[in-house]
Amino acid sequence: MALRFEELDWQQTPMGDLFLRRRVEPTTGLDVYEVKLGDEYLMSSLFTEAEEQLAHLGLAPLAAENLSVLVGGLGLGYTAVAALEHPAVGSMVVVDALPAVIEWHERGLLPVSAQLTGDPRTRLVLGDFFELMRQPPADGAMYDAILLDVDHSPRHQLNPSHADLYTPDGLGRLTRHLREGGVFALWSDDPPDAEFMTTLGTVFSTTEAHVVTFANPLTGGTSTNTVYVAR
Repeated sequence: MALRFEELDWQQTPMGDLFLRRRVEPTTGLDVYEVKLGDEYLMSSLFTEAEEQLAHLGLAPLAAENLSVLVGGLGLGYTAVAALEHPAVGSMVVVDALPAVIEWHERGLLPVSAQLTGDPRTRLVLGDFFELMRQPPADGAMYDAILLDVDHSPRHQLNPSHADLYTPDGLGRLTRHLREGGVFALWSDDPPDAEFMTTLGTVFSTTEAHVVTFANPLTGGTSTNTVYVAR
């Protein structure tokens, strides 16, 4: 009989204690994987629709083949795996600042780990996405799409050092890593932010805020996230 609750990993990080847990959700009877950093719940496999839509909406405007994709934030892996569903994706780099998160997937601890690490198009990289965006592209590496899911929203960051990305200057630096016509897509836990849309519009030619609605078995209703897409 499966355990109703299991702590799969615990590690200390510069940002706080990091936990990976598996539990049985009583409302559905399904295994749920959760990540907690300090006192904050970062992600849950109970809610993956918006993370998957980050990839689908971000790649939808691109008609070319052999796309090069950069994913900021590995997490449970659902954004990256959704990107791999697109045959046009030729290569994908996934950057995460926490060694433990990369290790979880390399150890096959999460439901999509084998699918992610077994795809030859995937490369998992330990690094600070935000610092990477502050620098010119190394060796001329540029991407057709950059998909970002690290902070709660442009206004609510996990680390204050991330805040500069969500400014006109920060987004301008990010565009140096995009090929002409490339797409930047961003997940947010907050409703569409008019001020941030204005900021996006100072840097990108086209901008959209998609509200993604999904069932919430914990409340018996629905919840929403936002996916920004800028080109």
